[in-house]
Amino acid sequence: MNLKKILFLILLAAVAVPVAASAQTITGMIANVESIVVSATLYIVIILWIVTGILFLIAQGDPGKLNIAKTALFTSIAGTVIVILAESAQTIIGNSLILGQ
Repeated sequence: MNLKKILFLILLAAVAVPVAASAQTITGMIANVESIVVSATLYIVIILWIVTGILFLIAQGDPGKLNIAKTALFTSIAGTVIVILAESAQTIIGNSLILGQ
Protein backbone atom coordinates (compact mmCIF):
# COMPACT_ATOMS: atom_id res chain seq x y z
CA MET A 1 0.00 0.00 0.00
CA ASN A 2 1.19 3.42 -0.64
CA LEU A 3 2.13 5.80 2.15
CA LYS A 4 -0.77 8.22 1.59
CA LYS A 5 -3.34 5.44 2.00
CA ILE A 6 -1.69 4.22 5.19
CA LEU A 7 -1.58 7.75 6.59
CA PHE A 8 -5.25 8.28 5.71
CA LEU A 9 -6.26 5.06 7.48
CA ILE A 10 -4.24 6.00 10.56
CA LEU A 11 -5.86 9.45 10.72
CA LEU A 12 -9.32 7.95 10.21
CA ALA A 13 -8.68 5.47 13.02
CA ALA A 14 -7.41 8.26 15.27
CA VAL A 15 -10.69 10.10 14.78
CA ALA A 16 -12.96 7.05 14.89
CA VAL A 17 -11.59 5.28 17.97
CA PRO A 18 -12.35 8.01 20.55
CA VAL A 19 -15.81 8.61 19.10
CA ALA A 20 -16.55 4.89 19.00
CA ALA A 21 -15.29 4.43 22.55
CA SER A 22 -17.70 7.09 23.86
CA ALA A 23 -20.71 4.99 22.84
CA GLN A 24 -22.59 3.07 25.51
CA THR A 25 -23.53 0.06 23.38
CA ILE A 26 -22.26 -1.80 20.34
CA THR A 27 -25.01 -0.34 18.17
CA GLY A 28 -24.09 3.14 19.40
CA MET A 29 -20.46 2.49 18.54
CA ILE A 30 -21.40 1.27 15.06
CA ALA A 31 -23.61 4.34 14.55
CA ASN A 32 -20.76 6.65 15.58
CA VAL A 33 -18.26 5.00 13.25
CA GLU A 34 -20.84 5.00 10.46
CA SER A 35 -21.39 8.73 10.80
CA ILE A 36 -17.65 9.36 10.60
CA VAL A 37 -17.24 7.18 7.51
CA VAL A 38 -20.23 8.77 5.77
CA SER A 39 -18.90 12.26 6.50
CA ALA A 40 -15.43 11.33 5.24
CA THR A 41 -16.76 9.85 2.01
CA LEU A 42 -18.95 12.89 1.39
CA TYR A 43 -15.94 15.18 1.80
CA ILE A 44 -13.92 13.01 -0.57
CA VAL A 45 -16.67 13.13 -3.22
CA ILE A 46 -16.94 16.91 -2.90
CA ILE A 47 -13.17 17.24 -3.32
CA LEU A 48 -13.32 14.97 -6.38
CA TRP A 49 -15.93 17.22 -8.00
CA ILE A 50 -13.90 20.36 -7.25
CA VAL A 51 -10.73 18.81 -8.69
CA THR A 52 -12.68 17.71 -11.78
CA GLY A 53 -13.93 21.24 -12.35
CA ILE A 54 -10.44 22.65 -11.95
CA LEU A 55 -9.08 20.09 -14.44
CA PHE A 56 -11.66 21.16 -17.01
CA LEU A 57 -10.75 24.82 -16.46
CA ILE A 58 -7.04 24.11 -16.78
CA ALA A 59 -7.47 21.99 -19.94
CA GLN A 60 -8.32 25.00 -22.16
CA GLY A 61 -9.00 22.81 -25.19
CA ASP A 62 -5.83 20.71 -25.00
CA PRO A 63 -6.90 17.16 -26.05
CA GLY A 64 -4.52 15.43 -23.63
CA LYS A 65 -5.66 17.46 -20.66
CA LEU A 66 -9.31 17.08 -21.71
CA ASN A 67 -8.92 13.29 -21.64
CA ILE A 68 -7.58 13.53 -18.10
CA ALA A 69 -10.48 15.79 -17.12
CA LYS A 70 -13.01 13.41 -18.72
CA THR A 71 -11.49 10.51 -16.79
CA ALA A 72 -11.79 12.54 -13.60
CA LEU A 73 -15.42 13.33 -14.47
CA PHE A 74 -16.29 9.65 -14.88
CA THR A 75 -14.44 8.86 -11.64
CA SER A 76 -16.42 11.57 -9.83
CA ILE A 77 -19.71 10.25 -11.18
CA ALA A 78 -18.80 6.68 -10.21
CA GLY A 79 -17.72 7.79 -6.73
CA THR A 80 -20.94 9.68 -6.19
CA VAL A 81 -23.04 6.71 -7.31
CA ILE A 82 -21.08 4.34 -5.05
CA VAL A 83 -21.57 6.61 -2.02
CA ILE A 84 -25.31 6.90 -2.70
CA LEU A 85 -25.69 3.14 -3.20
CA ALA A 86 -23.64 2.37 -0.08
CA GLU A 87 -25.78 4.68 2.04
CA SER A 88 -28.96 3.12 0.63
CA ALA A 89 -27.65 -0.39 1.21
CA GLN A 90 -26.71 0.50 4.77
CA THR A 91 -30.22 1.78 5.44
CA ILE A 92 -31.85 -1.30 3.91
CA ILE A 93 -29.60 -3.72 5.81
CA GLY A 94 -30.01 -1.78 9.06
CA ASN A 95 -33.80 -1.82 8.77
CA SER A 96 -33.89 -5.53 8.00
CA LEU A 97 -31.58 -6.47 10.88
CA ILE A 98 -32.84 -4.12 13.56
CA LEU A 99 -36.50 -3.71 12.70
CA GLY A 100 -37.03 -7.03 10.96
CA GLN A 101 -38.71 -5.40 7.97
